[in-house]
Amino acid sequence: MKLSEVWLREWVQPGIETAALAEQLTMAGLEVDGIEPASEPLPGVVVGEIVGCEQHPDADKLRICQVAHGAASHAQVVCGAANARVGIKVPFATVGAQLPDNFKIKKAKLRGVESFGMLCAQQELGLGEANDGLWELSPDAPVGAALADYLALADTIIEIDLTPNRGDCLSVRGLAREIAALNNSAVTAPSWQPVEVTEQRTPAIELQAAHGCARYCGRLITGLDLQQPTPVWMQERLRRAGVRSLGPAVDVTNYVLLELGQPMHAFDAKQLNGPLTVRFGRDESLTLLDDSEVVVDSDTLVIADDHGPLAIAGVMGGAASAVTAATTDVVLESAWFNPLVIAGKARRYGKHTDSSHRFERGVDPQLQREALERATALLVGIAGGQAGPVVECSEPAHLPQPAEITLRSARLSQQLGIALPSEQVESMLQRLGLEKLAADDSNSQWRAPSWRFDLAIEQDLIEEVARIYGYNNLPTSTPQVALNIAANHEGARSLSEIRAPLLARGYNEAITYSFVDPTLQQLVAPHLDSIAVQNPISAEMAVMRNNLWVGLLGAASYNLKRQQPRVRLFESGLQFSKDATQSDGRRQCQAIAGLICGARLPESWNGGRDKVDFYDLKADVEALLAPLRGEVAYRPIDAAEQPALHPGQAARVELNGQAIGYLGALHPSLYKPLALNQTVYLFELDYSALSQRPVAQFQPLSNQPAVRRDLAFIVASATAAGDLLATAKQAAGPQLVDITLFDLYQPKQGTGDAPASKSIAIGLTFQERERTLSDAEIDTATAAVIAAVAAEHGGELRS
Repeated sequence: MKLSEVWLREWVQPGIETAALAEQLTMAGLEVDGIEPASEPLPGVVVGEIVGCEQHPDADKLRICQVAHGAASHAQVVCGAANARVGIKVPFATVGAQLPDNFKIKKAKLRGVESFGMLCAQQELGLGEANDGLWELSPDAPVGAALADYLALADTIIEIDLTPNRGDCLSVRGLAREIAALNNSAVTAPSWQPVEVTEQRTPAIELQAAHGCARYCGRLITGLDLQQPTPVWMQERLRRAGVRSLGPAVDVTNYVLLELGQPMHAFDAKQLNGPLTVRFGRDESLTLLDDSEVVVDSDTLVIADDHGPLAIAGVMGGAASAVTAATTDVVLESAWFNPLVIAGKARRYGKHTDSSHRFERGVDPQLQREALERATALLVGIAGGQAGPVVECSEPAHLPQPAEITLRSARLSQQLGIALPSEQVESMLQRLGLEKLAADDSNSQWRAPSWRFDLAIEQDLIEEVARIYGYNNLPTSTPQVALNIAANHEGARSLSEIRAPLLARGYNEAITYSFVDPTLQQLVAPHLDSIAVQNPISAEMAVMRNNLWVGLLGAASYNLKRQQPRVRLFESGLQFSKDATQSDGRRQCQAIAGLICGARLPESWNGGRDKVDFYDLKADVEALLAPLRGEVAYRPIDAAEQPALHPGQAARVELNGQAIGYLGALHPSLYKPLALNQTVYLFELDYSALSQRPVAQFQPLSNQPAVRRDLAFIVASATAAGDLLATAKQAAGPQLVDITLFDLYQPKQGTGDAPASKSIAIGLTFQERERTLSDAEIDTATAAVIAAVAAEHGGELRS
């Protein structure tokens, strides 16, 4: 928001210079983005009056003007403006004057006629956008006066960037209140008197959506002459605020918006049909002031008459009821709209306006009648006319009520680190407009002013006191708080501990979005339902992920397309799924997943050419599970259990008999849709299963010799080595301390024939802590293993 400093100082006199004022506002939370002069100096530019005007003898579009400019003789100026005529007062740049962009006025000759100076348009002086003719000044402008003095251009424009909670400062009055509170000075508002009611007719108003508009004021003004120019002083104040002059009716409503913070609108009364009705849209078409056409839906608050909508409430008016220079009768409206109803509508229709900017942040619900009286006085003063009585429709039950807040002195001192006198605190809060309701030695009760929507709880008042007192004035101290350090269970594994084995094995951690493409997720996990995002960022991020593989596969594809020969990624995070057993029908759990593809080792002179395989991935998973010291098993799975994995190269990971995840090669059907050009291996494990481990307990090392027996069994090809090892381990007895699979042999068969059997060789290591085992004990245990393998798997010792 931009405002004239001169205008601001008419409301409050803080007694400090511009730079200090800007710093003060910034430190109070109202950040000043910039300070710039209202205009360039414009030396040599004065108020001139055209006292003579005749046609140029050799140019149809040029006129020879005689200009009075305060000197003894008139200046002759050749001018091409269409509105150049006798009697008007315009800016006159004398010979030697300096205009913007270093343009210096010199004596010239145009088509044989000498010209001593230049008559100027607004744009040529950098004081507006109008460039279609001379800038016609007020008839009472003093001839010969410096234009900079006449327009009071010795001014500064202050640009302020406000946070959304401080909508009350989007006006001269709002900023004046803040400056007065910061400097303990008074607000001296300009005085105006309500216009005498001379028109008895009133506009009809109906509220059909009270929760969206709880107060609506209107007034009929007749007999206006809107061809009268807006006073130059008002045009200048609007220009310095970045608002273009568009005629008296629009300029007055914009002026009141900037001065008091109340957006207003003017309807052409003769274009209205029936009462002004505040209601919600009915999927109706509306042509707006910028000539764009929109369809207002049932969620959009509108102002309408019997023929349809006239305006989008709080955003923009319609073209059909717009005020023009030919309008003589207008209905001025001033309303309070619920910010929750207005919020988002300007963005929906692509029509962000000064009005919507304020209504979305909240307007003082007690301001409407005052603003209407102020606008009426200004408009009638410019364009004449007769004002009717103010009509107000309101629903007080739907108006916001100021909060009543208790402030504890002890809490204030504790938060600020300083004990302020109660009289000083009261003075600060009262300067901000708060009303004191009650007080005792330890507490005080306050009512927030109607314009401060952001004051609701005790902490808000504490922040206000700190702000007015000055953050720089508060003492610096280190808070001392007794911290109760929670005990960590010795068996708990932190995320960093779980990640360490993967980082040591060359993995890089990835962080991908929790929102994923529903098409890709359906490919990877067709057996799981996805949770749709109600307001997705894009169509490619429309569902919550129910696994971590979708993000990792996307990251792998991205890297492979950029010629990365070796990809090792892992991610830990939440995955989301539907669960009817939960109160909200959803469940989230944490998992850790990984992906490898490409070369097994970095490229070097003696390696790096072999590709990773299933067992590389399995070794990484075993490294993750090793600290758990539990019974880990890998069970083959089919496509129905985990469709994303290749059925022949996938397994379910079990810990102590409980499934905790999966690992394997990506299913061949997914390579093309995922833009992958080489084999990819994946794993995903339940984080909760990895986060707890048995507490380590010391066991003394045995000094007795260990004995190893190697056995090779012929078994059917379908027999899983893991099942055979489990059988052998159970049968071997308590003296078994280690079991190892050290050889696998399958004889070659003819083409197309699968081998009927295979040889599995295992090593059994026996040991006792206190004594040496005898051969008989070893033989008994070995025989038990042979018998169990034969019984369970039909295995025979290989000769």
